[in-house]
Amino acid sequence: MTNSRIGWVDYAKGICIILVVMMHAVHRVEGQLGAEGFLSPVVDFARPFRMPDFFLISGLFLSRSLHGPLAEYIDRKVVHFFYFYVLWHTIQLTLFELPVFAASPVEFISLWLAGFIEPSGTLWFVHMLLIFYVVTRLVRHVPVWLVFAVAVALQSAFQLGWIDTGWSVADRFANRYVYFFSGYAFASLVFAFAARAAASVPLAIGGLAAWAVVNHLGVSRDLHLQFGTSLLLGMLGAAAVCTVAALLVRFDWAKVLRYCGKNSIVIYLTFPIPLAIMLKIIAFGGVPAHFAGVASLATLMACIFLPLIFHTLVKNTPLRDLYERPAWARLPDRLSEPAKEKAGA
Repeated sequence: MTNSRIGWVDYAKGICIILVVMMHAVHRVEGQLGAEGFLSPVVDFARPFRMPDFFLISGLFLSRSLHGPLAEYIDRKVVHFFYFYVLWHTIQLTLFELPVFAASPVEFISLWLAGFIEPSGTLWFVHMLLIFYVVTRLVRHVPVWLVFAVAVALQSAFQLGWIDTGWSVADRFANRYVYFFSGYAFASLVFAFAARAAASVPLAIGGLAAWAVVNHLGVSRDLHLQFGTSLLLGMLGAAAVCTVAALLVRFDWAKVLRYCGKNSIVIYLTFPIPLAIMLKIIAFGGVPAHFAGVASLATLMACIFLPLIFHTLVKNTPLRDLYERPAWARLPDRLSEPAKEKAGA
C-alpha cells in the first residue's frame, strides 16, 4: 500500500512541477516576444489548481511527524527548508543581481536580508512551506474542523478582498493554507479517493471529462478568482490531478513524469537559471513573435531537463549539498541520523 501511495504522489508532483515551470516559462517568453503561443491555453487551464494541488500534496504525509518529538520536527521541517531557502536565495540573488553586488555590496546585503521578509522570485513556495509547517505544529492540538474552518474563512476573506495587506507572505498564507492543511487533515480521504480512481477506470475517466468542462468554464468566467468558486475549483482540480496520477501509476505510464515528481524540488530550485539563459538565447537569436509557442516549449524542456541532468552530474560530488542537506546543517541532537537529507524529504 505504501509503495502505491508514493507512486501516485510522485506522478502528481511531476504534473504539478511541470505546470508550475510551464507557467513561468510561457509568461516570460511570451512577455519578451510580445505574442501568445500554443502553450498559453494550457497555462490558463491550470490556473485554478496548479498551486493548490502542490500545497495539498505537500501536507499529505505530515501526520507522520506532526505529533513526534519537537527537536525532530524542527530539524526536518524548519531547519531543513530554512537551509535550502538561504542557500538558493543566496545563489539566485548573486546570479541575477551580480551588477548590484559588484557596484554596492551594502545594497546587495540589504536585498539579501529583505528576501527573508519578502521572498524573492520563485522561492516564495519554499518560504511558505516553512511557515505552514510551523503554524500547523502550533495548532496541532486544536480540533481539525476548527482549523479547517478558519483556513476556509481566510481564503474566502482573501478572495473577497478583505485581506490585502500588500505583504505577499500574509496574503499567500490566507489564500493557500487551506490546501496545505487539507492535505494533512484529510490525507486518508485523499488516499482512499486515489485508490478508488485507480480501481474504477471508466468512472475516473468520466469524472475527469466532466471536471475538464467545469474547469474550462470556470477559467473562462474568472471563477477561480472569486469567493467560493475559487476554493471549489482548486479542490476539484487537486482531485483531478490525483485521479490522473492514480491512473498513471496503475498502468505504470509516463515514468519520466514520475522521475520529475521524485526530483520536483531539484527542478523547482534550479529552473530559474536555465530560464534566464533561454531568455538570453531567444533575445540574442532574434526569435520572431510567431515562434512564441515553439520558444516556450523549448524553454520549458530546458527548465525541466537541465536541472535533472545537473543533479545527476553533481550528486556524487561536494555540489550534492545543493540538493541534500549536509550534517553540519542539522540540529546537534539529530546528528545520529543519516548524514545527508534530500531537499524534498
